[in-house]
Amino acid sequence: MSVFLGIDIGTSGTKTLAINEAGKILAEASSSYPLYHPRPLWSEQDPEDWWKATVKTVRAVIRKAGLKPDDVKSIGLSGQMHGSVFLDANDQVVRPALLWNDQRTAAECEEIESLAGGRRKLIEMVANPALTGFTAPKILWLRNNEPRNFDRTRKVLLPKDDVRRRLTGEYATDVSDASGMLLLDVKRRSWSKKLLSRLQLDSELLARCYESEEVTGTLTRAAAQKLGLTTECVVVGGAGDCAAGAVGTGVVRPGVLSSSIGTSGVMFVHSNEMQVDPEGRLHTFCHAVRGAWHMMGVNLTAGGSLQWFVESLCAELGKSGGKDPYDLLTREAARVPAGSEGLYFLPYLAGERTPHADPAARGSLIGLTLKHGRGHIARAIMEGVTYAMRDSLEILQQMGVPVRQVRASGGGARSKFWRQLQADVFGKKVVTIQAEQGPAYGVALLAAVGAGAFKNVREACGATIRMASETAAVRSSRSAYNRRFPMYQQLYQSLKGDFQRIGELED
Repeated sequence: MSVFLGIDIGTSGTKTLAINEAGKILAEASSSYPLYHPRPLWSEQDPEDWWKATVKTVRAVIRKAGLKPDDVKSIGLSGQMHGSVFLDANDQVVRPALLWNDQRTAAECEEIESLAGGRRKLIEMVANPALTGFTAPKILWLRNNEPRNFDRTRKVLLPKDDVRRRLTGEYATDVSDASGMLLLDVKRRSWSKKLLSRLQLDSELLARCYESEEVTGTLTRAAAQKLGLTTECVVVGGAGDCAAGAVGTGVVRPGVLSSSIGTSGVMFVHSNEMQVDPEGRLHTFCHAVRGAWHMMGVNLTAGGSLQWFVESLCAELGKSGGKDPYDLLTREAARVPAGSEGLYFLPYLAGERTPHADPAARGSLIGLTLKHGRGHIARAIMEGVTYAMRDSLEILQQMGVPVRQVRASGGGARSKFWRQLQADVFGKKVVTIQAEQGPAYGVALLAAVGAGAFKNVREACGATIRMASETAAVRSSRSAYNRRFPMYQQLYQSLKGDFQRIGELED
Protein backbone atom coordinates (compact mmCIF):
# COMPACT_ATOMS: atom_id res chain seq x y z
CA MET A 1 0.00 0.00 0.00
CA SER A 2 1.19 3.52 -0.80
CA VAL A 3 -0.05 6.14 1.68
CA PHE A 4 0.70 9.87 1.83
CA LEU A 5 0.36 12.12 4.88
CA GLY A 6 -0.67 15.75 4.93
CA ILE A 7 0.16 17.73 8.08
CA ASP A 8 -1.22 21.24 8.59
CA ILE A 9 0.32 23.23 11.46
CA GLY A 10 -2.45 25.77 12.02
CA THR A 11 -2.95 28.61 14.47
CA SER A 12 -5.42 26.81 16.72
CA GLY A 13 -4.13 23.27 16.18
CA THR A 14 -2.48 20.73 13.92
CA LYS A 15 -4.41 18.40 11.61
CA THR A 16 -2.93 15.29 10.02
CA LEU A 17 -4.61 13.03 7.47
CA ALA A 18 -3.65 10.04 5.37
CA ILE A 19 -4.73 9.42 1.77
CA ASN A 20 -4.20 6.57 -0.66
CA GLU A 21 -3.29 6.83 -4.35
CA ALA A 22 -6.91 7.49 -5.28
CA GLY A 23 -7.03 10.48 -2.93
CA LYS A 24 -9.35 8.73 -0.48
CA ILE A 25 -8.95 9.87 3.11
CA LEU A 26 -8.07 6.88 5.26
CA ALA A 27 -7.92 8.61 8.64
CA GLU A 28 -7.45 12.02 10.20
CA ALA A 29 -6.65 13.47 13.61
CA SER A 30 -6.33 16.91 15.20
CA SER A 31 -4.65 18.35 18.28
CA SER A 32 -5.03 21.89 19.64
CA TYR A 33 -2.61 24.16 21.49
CA PRO A 34 -2.67 27.61 23.09
CA LEU A 35 -2.16 31.03 21.56
CA TYR A 36 -0.54 33.71 23.71
CA HIS A 37 -1.18 37.48 23.72
CA PRO A 38 1.41 38.98 26.12
CA ARG A 39 0.35 42.49 25.07
CA PRO A 40 -2.58 43.92 23.08
CA LEU A 41 -2.21 43.04 19.36
CA TRP A 42 0.75 40.71 20.09
CA SER A 43 0.38 37.04 19.13
CA GLU A 44 2.82 34.25 19.94
CA GLN A 45 3.11 30.46 20.18
CA ASP A 46 5.59 27.90 21.48
CA PRO A 47 7.08 25.87 18.58
CA GLU A 48 7.39 22.87 20.89
CA ASP A 49 3.57 22.70 20.91
CA TRP A 50 3.56 22.27 17.12
CA TRP A 51 5.99 19.37 17.31
CA LYS A 52 4.08 17.60 20.08
CA ALA A 53 0.84 17.99 18.11
CA THR A 54 2.52 16.65 14.97
CA VAL A 55 3.76 13.52 16.74
CA LYS A 56 0.40 12.98 18.43
CA THR A 57 -1.69 13.34 15.26
CA VAL A 58 0.62 11.30 13.02
CA ARG A 59 0.62 8.40 15.46
CA ALA A 60 -3.17 8.67 15.82
CA VAL A 61 -3.68 8.56 12.04
CA ILE A 62 -1.41 5.53 11.65
CA ARG A 63 -3.33 3.75 14.41
CA LYS A 64 -6.78 4.65 13.06
CA ALA A 65 -5.94 3.60 9.51
CA GLY A 66 -4.18 0.42 10.62
CA LEU A 67 -1.03 1.32 8.68
CA LYS A 68 2.33 -0.41 8.76
CA PRO A 69 5.42 1.83 9.06
CA ASP A 70 6.50 1.30 5.45
CA ASP A 71 3.03 2.04 4.05
CA VAL A 72 3.68 5.78 4.40
CA LYS A 73 5.83 6.85 1.46
CA SER A 74 5.85 10.61 1.84
CA ILE A 75 4.74 13.57 3.95
CA GLY A 76 3.56 17.03 2.90
CA LEU A 77 3.68 19.97 5.30
CA SER A 78 1.41 22.99 5.43
CA GLY A 79 1.19 25.67 8.07
CA GLN A 80 0.21 29.12 9.16
CA MET A 81 2.24 31.57 7.10
CA HIS A 82 4.60 34.41 8.09
CA GLY A 83 5.39 33.17 11.62
CA SER A 84 8.99 33.41 12.81
CA VAL A 85 10.90 30.70 14.66
CA PHE A 86 14.25 32.03 15.85
CA LEU A 87 16.86 29.30 16.39
CA ASP A 88 20.35 29.52 17.89
CA ALA A 89 23.46 27.64 16.74
CA ASN A 90 22.28 24.55 18.65
CA ASP A 91 18.77 24.63 17.13
CA GLN A 92 17.30 25.83 20.42
CA VAL A 93 14.34 28.21 20.17
CA VAL A 94 15.50 31.69 21.16
CA ARG A 95 12.06 33.10 22.07
CA PRO A 96 8.37 32.33 21.41
CA ALA A 97 7.42 32.55 17.72
CA LEU A 98 5.77 35.75 16.47
CA LEU A 99 2.70 34.85 14.40
CA TRP A 100 0.97 36.08 11.24
CA ASN A 101 -1.63 38.08 13.21
CA ASP A 102 0.92 39.85 15.42
CA GLN A 103 0.78 43.62 14.90
CA ARG A 104 3.82 44.91 16.80
CA THR A 105 5.98 45.68 13.75
CA ALA A 106 4.49 48.87 12.30
CA ALA A 107 7.75 50.79 12.84
CA GLU A 108 9.76 48.02 11.17
CA CYS A 109 7.47 48.07 8.13
CA GLU A 110 8.24 51.76 7.71
CA GLU A 111 11.94 50.98 8.16
CA ILE A 112 11.85 48.30 5.45
CA GLU A 113 10.10 50.55 2.94
CA SER A 114 12.58 53.34 3.67
CA LEU A 115 15.63 51.07 3.28
CA ALA A 116 14.16 49.64 0.06
CA GLY A 117 13.83 53.12 -1.43
CA GLY A 118 10.07 53.45 -1.02
CA ARG A 119 6.95 51.34 -1.25
CA ARG A 120 6.97 50.99 -5.04
CA LYS A 121 10.64 49.98 -5.09
CA LEU A 122 9.91 47.34 -2.46
CA ILE A 123 7.01 45.96 -4.52
CA GLU A 124 9.34 45.80 -7.55
CA MET A 125 11.80 43.69 -5.52
CA VAL A 126 9.46 41.27 -3.72
CA ALA A 127 6.01 41.90 -5.31
CA ASN A 128 4.46 43.06 -2.02
CA PRO A 129 4.52 45.98 0.41
CA ALA A 130 5.71 45.62 4.00
CA LEU A 131 2.89 44.41 6.24
CA THR A 132 2.99 43.82 9.97
CA GLY A 133 2.11 40.15 9.64
CA PHE A 134 5.03 39.30 7.34
CA THR A 135 8.26 37.72 8.58
CA ALA A 136 10.89 40.29 7.55
CA PRO A 137 9.48 42.99 9.87
CA LYS A 138 9.57 40.45 12.71
CA ILE A 139 13.29 39.84 12.12
CA LEU A 140 13.95 43.57 12.24
CA TRP A 141 11.78 43.89 15.35
CA LEU A 142 13.98 41.32 17.08
CA ARG A 143 17.09 43.22 16.00
CA ASN A 144 15.66 46.54 17.20
CA ASN A 145 14.02 45.42 20.44
CA GLU A 146 15.76 42.24 21.62
CA PRO A 147 19.33 42.62 20.32
CA ARG A 148 20.71 39.86 22.52
CA ASN A 149 18.19 37.40 21.11
CA PHE A 150 18.97 38.61 17.59
CA ASP A 151 22.69 38.07 18.13
CA ARG A 152 21.96 34.49 19.25
CA THR A 153 19.81 33.78 16.18
CA ARG A 154 21.36 31.65 13.42
CA LYS A 155 18.24 30.55 11.52
CA VAL A 156 14.76 31.97 11.00
CA LEU A 157 12.21 29.35 9.99
CA LEU A 158 8.50 29.43 9.21
CA PRO A 159 6.23 27.32 11.47
CA LYS A 160 5.88 24.29 9.18
CA ASP A 161 9.59 24.42 8.38
CA ASP A 162 10.56 24.15 12.03
CA VAL A 163 8.50 20.95 12.12
CA ARG A 164 10.36 19.87 8.96
CA ARG A 165 13.66 20.47 10.76
CA ARG A 166 12.51 18.14 13.53
CA LEU A 167 11.49 15.54 10.93
CA THR A 168 14.47 15.62 8.57
CA GLY A 169 17.23 17.72 10.11
CA GLU A 170 17.10 19.99 7.05
CA TYR A 171 16.61 23.76 6.88
CA ALA A 172 14.20 23.97 3.95
CA THR A 173 11.09 25.85 2.85
CA ASP A 174 8.93 26.06 -0.25
CA VAL A 175 8.44 29.02 -2.56
CA SER A 176 4.76 29.61 -1.68
CA ASP A 177 5.42 29.96 2.06
CA ALA A 178 8.71 31.79 1.48
CA SER A 179 6.83 34.41 -0.58
CA GLY A 180 5.13 35.57 2.62
CA MET A 181 8.41 36.36 4.36
CA LEU A 182 8.82 39.54 2.23
CA LEU A 183 12.35 38.41 1.39
CA LEU A 184 11.70 36.37 -1.76
CA ASP A 185 12.12 37.58 -5.32
CA VAL A 186 8.70 36.21 -6.24
CA LYS A 187 9.28 36.47 -9.98
CA ARG A 188 12.54 34.49 -9.88
CA ARG A 189 11.40 32.20 -7.01
CA SER A 190 14.62 32.75 -5.03
CA TRP A 191 15.75 34.95 -2.13
CA SER A 192 16.10 38.63 -3.01
CA LYS A 193 19.80 39.43 -2.67
CA LYS A 194 19.05 43.10 -3.29
CA LEU A 195 16.56 43.46 -0.42
CA LEU A 196 18.61 41.33 1.99
CA SER A 197 21.54 43.64 1.30
CA ARG A 198 19.44 46.77 1.88
CA LEU A 199 18.19 45.33 5.20
CA GLN A 200 21.67 44.14 6.20
CA LEU A 201 20.44 40.58 6.72
CA ASP A 202 22.58 37.53 6.00
CA SER A 203 21.04 35.03 3.59
CA GLU A 204 22.45 32.28 5.85
CA LEU A 205 19.60 33.10 8.24
CA LEU A 206 17.18 31.61 5.71
CA ALA A 207 16.33 28.08 4.63
CA ARG A 208 16.90 26.64 1.17
CA CYS A 209 13.92 27.14 -1.20
CA TYR A 210 12.18 24.27 -3.03
CA GLU A 211 9.14 23.89 -5.25
CA SER A 212 6.17 22.50 -3.35
CA GLU A 213 6.27 18.93 -4.66
CA GLU A 214 10.08 18.60 -4.48
CA VAL A 215 11.63 16.22 -1.95
CA THR A 216 13.46 18.16 0.79
CA GLY A 217 14.74 15.21 2.83
CA THR A 218 13.89 11.93 4.53
CA LEU A 219 12.93 11.20 8.12
CA THR A 220 15.80 10.96 10.55
CA ARG A 221 16.08 7.78 12.56
CA ALA A 222 14.92 9.59 15.69
CA ALA A 223 11.92 11.15 13.96
CA ALA A 224 10.94 7.88 12.26
CA GLN A 225 11.05 6.07 15.58
CA LYS A 226 8.99 8.75 17.31
CA LEU A 227 6.32 8.77 14.57
CA GLY A 228 6.23 5.02 13.97
CA LEU A 229 7.46 5.35 10.35
CA THR A 230 10.63 4.48 8.43
CA THR A 231 13.67 6.47 7.31
CA GLU A 232 12.61 5.77 3.71
CA CYS A 233 9.70 8.20 4.10
CA VAL A 234 10.37 11.46 2.23
CA VAL A 235 9.18 14.95 3.10
CA VAL A 236 8.25 17.30 0.22
CA GLY A 237 8.38 21.09 0.15
CA GLY A 238 4.71 21.50 0.96
CA ALA A 239 3.08 24.92 0.99
CA GLY A 240 1.81 27.78 3.09
CA ASP A 241 -1.72 27.10 4.29
CA CYS A 242 -3.35 29.32 1.67
CA ALA A 243 -1.61 27.74 -1.33
CA ALA A 244 -2.06 24.28 0.22
CA GLY A 245 -5.77 24.92 0.71
CA ALA A 246 -6.02 26.00 -2.93
CA VAL A 247 -4.45 22.73 -4.06
CA GLY A 248 -6.82 20.89 -1.75
CA THR A 249 -9.80 22.52 -3.44
CA GLY A 250 -8.43 22.25 -6.98
CA VAL A 251 -7.69 25.94 -7.53
CA VAL A 252 -4.78 25.19 -9.85
CA ARG A 253 -6.09 26.79 -13.06
CA PRO A 254 -7.27 30.30 -14.04
CA GLY A 255 -10.90 31.37 -13.52
CA VAL A 256 -11.52 29.64 -10.19
CA LEU A 257 -11.27 31.54 -6.91
CA SER A 258 -10.89 29.95 -3.48
CA SER A 259 -12.84 31.50 -0.62
CA SER A 260 -11.62 30.17 2.72
CA ILE A 261 -13.17 31.23 6.00
CA GLY A 262 -11.24 29.91 8.98
CA THR A 263 -9.73 32.02 11.77
CA SER A 264 -8.73 34.35 8.95
CA GLY A 265 -10.44 34.85 5.60
CA VAL A 266 -8.61 34.27 2.32
CA MET A 267 -9.58 35.03 -1.28
CA PHE A 268 -7.13 33.21 -3.54
CA VAL A 269 -6.89 33.06 -7.35
CA HIS A 270 -4.46 31.12 -9.56
CA SER A 271 -2.42 32.84 -12.28
CA ASN A 272 -0.18 31.39 -14.97
CA GLU A 273 1.51 34.79 -15.20
CA MET A 274 2.86 36.93 -12.39
CA GLN A 275 0.43 39.82 -11.82
CA VAL A 276 0.95 42.49 -9.17
CA ASP A 277 -1.50 44.99 -7.72
CA PRO A 278 0.52 48.23 -8.07
CA GLU A 279 -1.10 49.58 -4.90
CA GLY A 280 -0.06 46.49 -2.93
CA ARG A 281 -3.55 45.75 -1.60
CA LEU A 282 -3.40 42.12 -2.73
CA HIS A 283 -0.48 39.76 -2.16
CA THR A 284 1.28 38.18 -5.12
CA PHE A 285 3.02 34.95 -4.13
CA CYS A 286 4.40 31.86 -5.81
CA HIS A 287 1.76 29.13 -6.06
CA ALA A 288 2.28 25.53 -4.96
CA VAL A 289 1.99 24.71 -8.67
CA ARG A 290 5.41 24.74 -10.29
CA GLY A 291 5.90 27.80 -12.49
CA ALA A 292 2.64 29.46 -11.40
CA TRP A 293 1.68 32.31 -9.08
CA HIS A 294 -1.35 33.42 -7.16
CA MET A 295 -2.94 36.60 -5.90
CA MET A 296 -4.49 36.66 -2.49
CA GLY A 297 -6.45 38.94 -0.20
CA VAL A 298 -6.39 38.23 3.53
CA ASN A 299 -8.74 39.31 6.31
CA LEU A 300 -7.23 38.73 9.73
CA THR A 301 -10.36 37.90 11.76
CA ALA A 302 -13.01 36.23 9.61
CA GLY A 303 -14.29 33.13 11.36
CA GLY A 304 -12.30 34.51 14.27
CA SER A 305 -14.86 37.32 14.58
CA LEU A 306 -17.72 34.89 15.06
CA GLN A 307 -15.59 32.83 17.43
CA TRP A 308 -14.91 35.95 19.49
CA PHE A 309 -18.65 36.68 19.67
CA VAL A 310 -19.48 33.14 20.76
CA GLU A 311 -16.70 32.75 23.31
CA SER A 312 -16.74 36.27 24.77
CA LEU A 313 -20.42 37.21 24.70
CA CYS A 314 -22.41 34.00 24.21
CA ALA A 315 -20.45 31.60 26.42
CA GLU A 316 -23.58 30.07 27.98
CA LEU A 317 -25.40 29.58 24.69
CA GLY A 318 -26.26 25.95 24.08
CA LYS A 319 -24.67 24.64 27.28
CA SER A 320 -27.85 23.49 28.98
CA GLY A 321 -29.28 21.76 25.91
CA GLY A 322 -25.97 20.42 24.64
CA LYS A 323 -26.46 22.15 21.29
CA ASP A 324 -23.77 23.74 19.14
CA PRO A 325 -23.78 27.51 19.87
CA TYR A 326 -22.73 28.24 16.29
CA ASP A 327 -25.74 26.35 14.95
CA LEU A 328 -28.06 28.20 17.32
CA LEU A 329 -26.64 31.60 16.32
CA THR A 330 -26.83 30.74 12.63
CA ARG A 331 -30.53 29.88 12.99
CA GLU A 332 -31.15 33.19 14.72
CA ALA A 333 -29.19 35.03 12.02
CA ALA A 334 -31.18 33.33 9.27
CA ARG A 335 -34.41 34.83 10.66
CA VAL A 336 -32.99 38.36 10.18
CA PRO A 337 -33.42 40.08 6.78
CA ALA A 338 -30.44 40.58 4.48
CA GLY A 339 -28.60 43.71 5.64
CA SER A 340 -29.36 43.07 9.34
CA GLU A 341 -31.85 45.96 9.36
CA GLY A 342 -29.16 48.64 9.17
CA LEU A 343 -26.55 47.02 11.44
CA TYR A 344 -22.97 46.84 10.14
CA PHE A 345 -19.89 45.10 11.52
CA LEU A 346 -16.28 45.93 10.65
CA PRO A 347 -14.31 42.70 11.33
CA TYR A 348 -11.04 44.37 12.25
CA LEU A 349 -10.53 42.78 15.67
CA ALA A 350 -6.78 42.33 15.09
CA GLY A 351 -6.23 45.22 12.68
CA GLU A 352 -6.71 44.47 8.99
CA ARG A 353 -4.61 43.46 6.03
CA THR A 354 -6.60 43.55 2.76
CA PRO A 355 -7.27 46.13 1.49
CA HIS A 356 -6.33 48.58 4.24
CA ALA A 357 -2.99 47.29 5.59
CA ASP A 358 -3.92 49.02 8.85
CA PRO A 359 -2.77 47.49 12.16
CA ALA A 360 -4.63 50.25 14.03
CA ALA A 361 -8.07 49.32 12.61
CA ARG A 362 -10.59 48.15 15.24
CA GLY A 363 -13.65 45.95 15.16
CA SER A 364 -16.89 47.92 15.23
CA LEU A 365 -20.65 47.40 15.40
CA ILE A 366 -22.32 50.41 13.78
CA GLY A 367 -26.01 51.24 13.53
CA LEU A 368 -27.29 49.56 16.70
CA THR A 369 -30.86 50.36 17.69
CA LEU A 370 -33.29 49.06 20.27
CA LYS A 371 -34.75 46.76 17.62
CA HIS A 372 -31.55 44.78 17.19
CA GLY A 373 -31.02 41.51 19.03
CA ARG A 374 -28.50 38.72 19.17
CA GLY A 375 -29.51 37.33 15.80
CA HIS A 376 -28.97 40.71 14.18
CA ILE A 377 -25.47 40.91 15.64
CA ALA A 378 -24.62 37.37 14.53
CA ARG A 379 -25.83 38.07 11.00
CA ALA A 380 -24.06 41.44 10.87
CA ILE A 381 -20.80 39.75 11.88
CA MET A 382 -21.11 37.16 9.11
CA GLU A 383 -22.12 39.82 6.60
CA GLY A 384 -19.23 42.06 7.66
CA VAL A 385 -16.72 39.24 7.20
CA THR A 386 -18.15 38.46 3.76
CA TYR A 387 -18.10 42.14 2.77
CA ALA A 388 -14.43 42.26 3.83
CA MET A 389 -13.70 39.34 1.53
CA ARG A 390 -15.63 41.03 -1.29
CA ASP A 391 -13.11 43.87 -1.02
CA SER A 392 -10.52 41.45 -2.45
CA LEU A 393 -12.88 40.25 -5.18
CA GLU A 394 -13.50 43.84 -6.26
CA ILE A 395 -9.76 44.48 -6.64
CA LEU A 396 -9.30 41.30 -8.68
CA GLN A 397 -12.11 42.31 -10.99
CA GLN A 398 -10.63 45.81 -11.37
CA MET A 399 -7.37 44.14 -12.44
CA GLY A 400 -9.23 42.13 -15.08
CA VAL A 401 -8.64 38.76 -13.39
CA PRO A 402 -11.33 36.28 -14.53
CA VAL A 403 -13.44 34.74 -11.74
CA ARG A 404 -16.10 32.37 -13.03
CA GLN A 405 -16.55 30.26 -9.92
CA VAL A 406 -15.91 30.49 -6.17
CA ARG A 407 -14.86 27.34 -4.30
CA ALA A 408 -15.63 27.66 -0.61
CA SER A 409 -13.69 25.94 2.17
CA GLY A 410 -13.20 26.25 5.92
CA GLY A 411 -15.98 26.90 8.42
CA GLY A 412 -17.68 29.20 5.93
CA ALA A 413 -18.13 26.24 3.56
CA ARG A 414 -19.61 23.87 6.15
CA SER A 415 -22.44 26.30 6.94
CA LYS A 416 -25.23 26.28 4.34
CA PHE A 417 -26.25 29.74 5.54
CA TRP A 418 -22.76 31.16 5.10
CA ARG A 419 -22.38 29.56 1.65
CA GLN A 420 -25.58 31.30 0.57
CA LEU A 421 -24.35 34.55 2.11
CA GLN A 422 -21.14 34.33 0.09
CA ALA A 423 -23.03 33.65 -3.14
CA ASP A 424 -25.32 36.63 -2.48
CA VAL A 425 -22.57 39.09 -1.44
CA PHE A 426 -20.10 38.02 -4.16
CA GLY A 427 -22.75 37.64 -6.86
CA LYS A 428 -21.04 34.40 -7.91
CA LYS A 429 -21.87 30.72 -7.90
CA VAL A 430 -20.31 29.08 -4.83
CA VAL A 431 -19.36 25.41 -4.90
CA THR A 432 -17.84 23.02 -2.39
CA ILE A 433 -15.82 19.89 -2.99
CA GLN A 434 -16.17 16.43 -1.48
CA ALA A 435 -13.07 16.74 0.75
CA GLU A 436 -13.27 19.64 3.21
CA GLN A 437 -9.89 19.16 4.88
CA GLY A 438 -8.28 22.05 2.99
CA PRO A 439 -4.53 22.53 3.54
CA ALA A 440 -3.87 19.07 4.99
CA TYR A 441 -5.50 17.45 1.96
CA GLY A 442 -3.63 19.76 -0.41
CA VAL A 443 -0.20 18.88 0.96
CA ALA A 444 -1.10 15.18 1.04
CA LEU A 445 -1.62 15.54 -2.73
CA LEU A 446 1.74 17.32 -2.99
CA ALA A 447 3.29 14.41 -1.08
CA ALA A 448 1.73 11.99 -3.58
CA VAL A 449 3.21 13.96 -6.48
CA GLY A 450 6.61 13.98 -4.80
CA ALA A 451 6.45 10.22 -4.34
CA GLY A 452 5.66 9.70 -8.03
CA ALA A 453 1.97 8.77 -7.76
CA PHE A 454 1.08 11.65 -10.14
CA LYS A 455 3.05 13.51 -12.81
CA ASN A 456 2.23 16.94 -11.44
CA VAL A 457 -0.11 18.88 -9.16
CA ARG A 458 -2.78 19.53 -11.80
CA GLU A 459 -2.99 15.81 -12.59
CA ALA A 460 -3.31 15.00 -8.88
CA CYS A 461 -6.16 17.47 -8.43
CA GLY A 462 -7.94 16.32 -11.60
CA ALA A 463 -7.83 12.71 -10.45
CA THR A 464 -9.01 13.23 -6.88
CA ILE A 465 -11.19 16.34 -6.47
CA ARG A 466 -14.95 16.27 -7.11
CA MET A 467 -17.71 18.85 -6.60
CA ALA A 468 -20.11 18.26 -3.70
CA SER A 469 -22.56 21.19 -3.70
CA GLU A 470 -23.47 24.29 -5.68
CA THR A 471 -25.10 27.48 -4.39
CA ALA A 472 -26.40 30.22 -6.68
CA ALA A 473 -27.05 33.81 -5.61
CA VAL A 474 -30.61 34.84 -4.71
CA ARG A 475 -31.44 37.89 -6.83
CA SER A 476 -33.23 39.87 -4.10
CA SER A 477 -30.47 39.29 -1.53
CA ARG A 478 -27.77 40.05 -4.07
CA SER A 479 -29.48 43.36 -4.83
CA ALA A 480 -29.75 44.17 -1.10
CA TYR A 481 -26.04 43.58 -0.56
CA ASN A 482 -25.03 45.52 -3.66
CA ARG A 483 -26.88 48.53 -2.22
CA ARG A 484 -25.23 48.19 1.19
CA PHE A 485 -21.66 47.29 0.23
CA PRO A 486 -20.61 50.90 -0.59
CA MET A 487 -21.77 51.96 2.89
CA TYR A 488 -19.69 49.18 4.43
CA GLN A 489 -16.65 50.47 2.56
CA GLN A 490 -17.35 54.08 3.56
CA LEU A 491 -17.50 53.25 7.28
CA TYR A 492 -13.80 52.36 7.43
CA GLN A 493 -12.87 55.58 5.65
CA SER A 494 -14.98 57.57 8.12
CA LEU A 495 -13.46 55.88 11.17
CA LYS A 496 -9.85 55.42 10.05
CA GLY A 497 -8.53 58.48 11.87
CA ASP A 498 -10.51 57.65 14.99
CA PHE A 499 -9.03 54.13 15.08
CA GLN A 500 -5.57 55.70 15.11
CA ARG A 501 -6.47 58.09 17.92
CA ILE A 502 -8.03 55.28 19.98
CA GLY A 503 -4.78 53.37 19.79
CA GLU A 504 -2.74 56.43 20.76
CA LEU A 505 -4.91 56.97 23.85
CA GLU A 506 -4.22 53.41 25.00
CA ASP A 507 -0.44 53.53 24.44
